[in-house]
Amino acid sequence: MSKYYMMRIASRGLLAGLTMFGIVWLGLLISPHTLHAQAPLPPKAMTTEMPTLAGTPVPSTRELLGPENAARVAQLARWGEGAVYDATFLPNNQQLAVASATGIYLYAVADLSDVGVFPTNVPVERVAFSPDGRLLASTFSKTIWLWDAKSKKVLRKLEGHTDRINDVSFSPDGRLLASGSEDNTIRLWDAASGVLLRTLEGHTNWVWSVAFSPDGRLLASGSEDKTIRLWDTTSGALLRTLEGHTERVRSVAFSPDGQRLASGSEDDTIRLWDAKSGRMLRTLSGVFVFCVAFSPDGRLLASGLGNGTIRLWDVASGALLRTLSGHAAPY
Repeated sequence: MSKYYMMRIASRGLLAGLTMFGIVWLGLLISPHTLHAQAPLPPKAMTTEMPTLAGTPVPSTRELLGPENAARVAQLARWGEGAVYDATFLPNNQQLAVASATGIYLYAVADLSDVGVFPTNVPVERVAFSPDGRLLASTFSKTIWLWDAKSKKVLRKLEGHTDRINDVSFSPDGRLLASGSEDNTIRLWDAASGVLLRTLEGHTNWVWSVAFSPDGRLLASGSEDKTIRLWDTTSGALLRTLEGHTERVRSVAFSPDGQRLASGSEDDTIRLWDAKSGRMLRTLSGVFVFCVAFSPDGRLLASGLGNGTIRLWDVASGALLRTLSGHAAPY
């Protein structure tokens, strides 16, 4: 059974893709400031046929996404080439990068057009942009590729992990790059030089997800060993181990204010934690949770589930606001 059934939900937008069909389903575009919302597309556009991107309407309504209008989220487009593993918005929110089995494809958010490709001769499993948009990190197997985002040329390859890399993330200041691997370690790299700065050890099984706190002082990691660990990014010290999940933790994400940490697990739950104390605040139900992401204002949490759906939650109350369908269930 492939571990890449549904890719992550991008932190700058609600975004999920089912890899076996090689598509990206864009439920909504959330920049830190705006939401594109529109009425649901007609049934014909919801078939498995790929629509013409140039003909996809771009709604003019722009407003901040919140619990009061989450019910109006609708599909805008399907993107991707081949099996899709990951996607992320560029920091300027004007383009979307889609990682697939055939390369990294860039799409313009304004008109949904194809605007470029990072040429690769291997599948791309994870992608992350530096906060200034100048660097792109991508992974294949045990190696991280660092690209110049403007020239689309490889600057260097980072090697050191002894098993597959499952996630990469830049620190908020862009100086560090974190990688989590099936060798049970997290590695911290100097983003500019590619030098390995530190190896974080403590997990007893695969590391699935890594995420920096908004101030860059903490790094959270989710693991096959059913725990979340919080690390000091300066010293590399393990600060806290969060326990409660009963299956592997597939995704972790900090809220924009850094006060909460969300974790998604294959135990069919999402858990919200106090990032400072480690106290569990709330448990939300899911179905084999692959990925979690907060909205830019922190009021909503999105989760990608193993039944092919995406759920939108009110963070304050824990209420389920909306379930988005469109993907076929992976199993």
